[in-house]
Amino acid sequence: MTIIDKGAKVPSGLARLRVQITRYPVVAITLGFALVGLVLEVFGQGIAAQWVLSAYALVVAGFEGWRMARDLVHGKAGLDILAVAAILSTVAVGEYWASLVIVLMLSGGEALEAYAGHRARRELSALLERAPQSAHRLSPAGVVGEIPIGDVAVGDRLIVHPGEVVPVDARLISPAANLDESQLTGESLPVERVAGDALLSGSINGASGLTIEATAIAADSQYQRVMDLVRQASDSKAPMVRLADRYAIPFTLVSFAIAGFAWFQSGDPVRFAEVLVVATPCPLLIAAPVAFISGISRAAKAGIIVKGGGVLEQLSRVATVAFDKTGTLTHGAPQVVAVRPEPGFDEHELLQLAASVEQNSGHVLAASIVAAAGEHSLQLMPGGDVQEATAQGVSALIDGRRVAVGKRAYIEASGIAVPSEQPDSGQMAVYVSVDGVFAGDLLLADRVRDNAASTLARLGELGITHTVMLTGDLTATARFIGDELGIAEVRAECLPEDKVRIMLAERHRPVMMVGDGVNDAPVLAAADIGVAMGAKGSTAASESADVVIMLDDFSRIVRAISIGSQTTNVALQAIWLGIACSVALMIVATFGILPAIVGAGLQEVVDLVTILYALRALAERPDGRTAGRTVRRTGP
Repeated sequence: MTIIDKGAKVPSGLARLRVQITRYPVVAITLGFALVGLVLEVFGQGIAAQWVLSAYALVVAGFEGWRMARDLVHGKAGLDILAVAAILSTVAVGEYWASLVIVLMLSGGEALEAYAGHRARRELSALLERAPQSAHRLSPAGVVGEIPIGDVAVGDRLIVHPGEVVPVDARLISPAANLDESQLTGESLPVERVAGDALLSGSINGASGLTIEATAIAADSQYQRVMDLVRQASDSKAPMVRLADRYAIPFTLVSFAIAGFAWFQSGDPVRFAEVLVVATPCPLLIAAPVAFISGISRAAKAGIIVKGGGVLEQLSRVATVAFDKTGTLTHGAPQVVAVRPEPGFDEHELLQLAASVEQNSGHVLAASIVAAAGEHSLQLMPGGDVQEATAQGVSALIDGRRVAVGKRAYIEASGIAVPSEQPDSGQMAVYVSVDGVFAGDLLLADRVRDNAASTLARLGELGITHTVMLTGDLTATARFIGDELGIAEVRAECLPEDKVRIMLAERHRPVMMVGDGVNDAPVLAAADIGVAMGAKGSTAASESADVVIMLDDFSRIVRAISIGSQTTNVALQAIWLGIACSVALMIVATFGILPAIVGAGLQEVVDLVTILYALRALAERPDGRTAGRTVRRTGP
């Protein structure tokens, strides 16, 4: 049984129709005039129908002519001049139905293109929504009250609850804090701060409440600066060139040359109109948008949101791919990568003891150790007499033994000798002692994604050999990951503004930037193609990107490029198919074989053929893979 909420507003068919008419008014008006013309023809008012349809076609031609002139002033030549000439010539020789068909196809092509653009980014609304809107201010009397973020003044003491975002840049008052700064700096491991340390707005608090003192107002804080960078980078991006416009001038010149020759050799101006009818640019105007809409739809089914047909075209020509490290090339969370027991202990015993102690701690690394024990199906033992030193370590009685887990200094404070061996770059060691004896250590690291290496290899097979890593991590950590994956160019210790500067200076273009997190939002907006790993990425990154990968699957980057390449290839092939058919019909019309209305009908057949061909962009290859890249990566 279906239960309908009578209070809910369900859009009616009439309401949906009204939305479509508002969105594509020229198409709706043209269809309306066609209906009026048909009614007049049925009632024997052919002359009236001619006047009505011709007048409407001339109005559209006048508008298109004005827009064409405006574009020419700005140095942009399109296919509008050919459409205008076709409308004017058919009206002049009395072929008013042919004129209306040309208007319908012209407006229909623009509507399809507008529909593709409708999927573009929604400005920066989500980034603004994620920004803190309020703060918890602590009064001198010890009363906590919620205030708007804009009312926070320098020197105010604020309370940050567990899991909340630090609202403004501040100084830590509490003894210690455990913060996730990965959204801002790209550092995947949790950051520990002590009283007096500076905190960045946008950092996410850990499991304990904090008291902080504001050192900047919201407008001057780090998070606001990130949003400003996104706006600036978005504004600096050049608009995409419509694919069909690249063929506008040569096709227009050829069409006018054939039409002029037909008029010259026949002496009949009707011949000129007949040629231009079949030379109308509808296949060029419609084929590319249909192909790109199909590509967008196909990408969406694969969990890839592409914001516009122009993005797909850019994907087909990518020359450089740049990556953020944390959460993109790596999983973005610390994981146990090695268990190193001392003599007298084995790996499973050491991990079991450490996890049994850490299950009593709220530290971020504790969860990783407990999870590792679960992966090995180790049964955790209850602990007693739990003692925890904030941000240092924790100890407990496990099966009658005193087990301590924590930093080197925490273990050594009990007089236990810890070997001086240091973990490798990009790794963090957690030390374990049992009954006053050093038992070994656990190494944690942000692991490289399992398919990262194969994805980079696949990019090389597609001809993309220039790869770059941009990260806020330390150089040693970044180089360790870069060497493991074979990325030659590694740029480490980058702030968001550094990433934008490097991206804008890149010479091998177009450039694709892949990242997630608030700190990646500016560089994603600055890149020719910004790709956000949306499954774990921030809303800010998703909104400033051109492509959002909804699944936590790094290999979808290659899928996106392949879909872009195949879609662009299909669009180009459909355009050339339309041009070839139009030229063939123009040659036939030159000899007076095609009346204007018949030519308009055949042109509709050409339109249908090119549309059906363009829909091939929806199809997968029989083996389930996408077509390889055949589109050259140069040009506008």
